[in-house]
Amino acid sequence: MDPEFQLPPEFSAELEEFLRRMPFLGDVRSTCAGAVRMAELRAQNPAVVPDLPDLYEPLVLFYERGGEFFRDHAGFLDLTGVLFRPGTLRGHLGTTPLTALSDVVLDALDAEGHISFYAVTYGQGLLLRRRELRDEQRDELFSQNLCWEPTNLLPASEKEAEEAGWVRISDLEAVRLIEATVVGTAP
Repeated sequence: MDPEFQLPPEFSAELEEFLRRMPFLGDVRSTCAGAVRMAELRAQNPAVVPDLPDLYEPLVLFYERGGEFFRDHAGFLDLTGVLFRPGTLRGHLGTTPLTALSDVVLDALDAEGHISFYAVTYGQGLLLRRRELRDEQRDELFSQNLCWEPTNLLPASEKEAEEAGWVRISDLEAVRLIEATVVGTAP
């Protein structure tokens, strides 16, 4: 964007010191450095990126909330259990953007254990999550109070849940249902 751009020496030294203290995660280091460089470029020369959103904001939020990722040897990014294959920038231009991830939505998604989400119909109705912990299984309903409340609506097994009309949905679909509830437009 600006081949002449350089971080001021004090920022550069502070960034290098911070990156040296991080565990060896090359992608995390490079994205942290990119976020700092982009913010400083925007501060020094706003005309270079006038209408461009903060490209690193979702990633910084991900890191701040304890998120991590790894690259596997098959070309996938592993978001500690959720795998996806990165595409090209051109390939993502037509992709439906993620919903705005507010703190309320992210708080509703963050939980201990292996999480599965269920709805009565794909993308509509009540939202349940099943959390499988070491010694127990917890089923919870996302309520109009914007919190998870214990429930016994979900049958014990995946097969029984399906037979009872519950549809297992993706994390992204759960995000959309949570956000709809948060903004008061629950289906």
